[in-house]
Amino acid sequence: MRAFLASALGWTAAAGPLGQAAFVGLYVLACVAFLPGSVLTLGAGAAFGLWKGFVLVSVGSTLGACASFLVGRYLLRDWVARKLAAVPAFAAVAGAVGSEGWKVVLLTRLSPVLPFNLLNYGYGLTTVGLAEYALASWIGMMPGTFLYVYLGAAAGEAARSGSRTRSPAEWALFATGLAATAIAAWLVGRTAKRALAKVAKT
Repeated sequence: MRAFLASALGWTAAAGPLGQAAFVGLYVLACVAFLPGSVLTLGAGAAFGLWKGFVLVSVGSTLGACASFLVGRYLLRDWVARKLAAVPAFAAVAGAVGSEGWKVVLLTRLSPVLPFNLLNYGYGLTTVGLAEYALASWIGMMPGTFLYVYLGAAAGEAARSGSRTRSPAEWALFATGLAATAIAAWLVGRTAKRALAKVAKT
């Protein structure tokens, strides 16, 4: 499956605006089908560059999260409920959503307590509305999205450079940017985890 995603990603990168739209559609499909979004996120950075890749993944992951949310709420509600019945962490999240709503969605996106795709479906069982779910998910996924796209963009740039030797200044700039991005994502995740723990206790 990873080979298929990599092949599809290569086509989208070479097909211009049509390929970019297809990438977003592919990301939505991956979310609904429980496929690994990390491959597409890293690949987007390598194929499209940092900023374009970040925008495409942000749009695709948010739309995919919303699609899974709607499927979980209206089409596969009983199946999702059975799958999550044995997951204590989700019961705590669902209970917190009942009192805090979109804030819990935001916190769980910043510091994931359950696998991304499973959580998308699970939120369909809660009382959170689609609009607030979509906005909180979009904002909350940004730090992690940026980190993974950055890694993919750096890998893509290194591959395109081929045998060209990077200067010490280039390596220092790359290392500094990567470290700053990783530290920022970690700090945000740690803060969100603490806040989520407090919410779950109330």
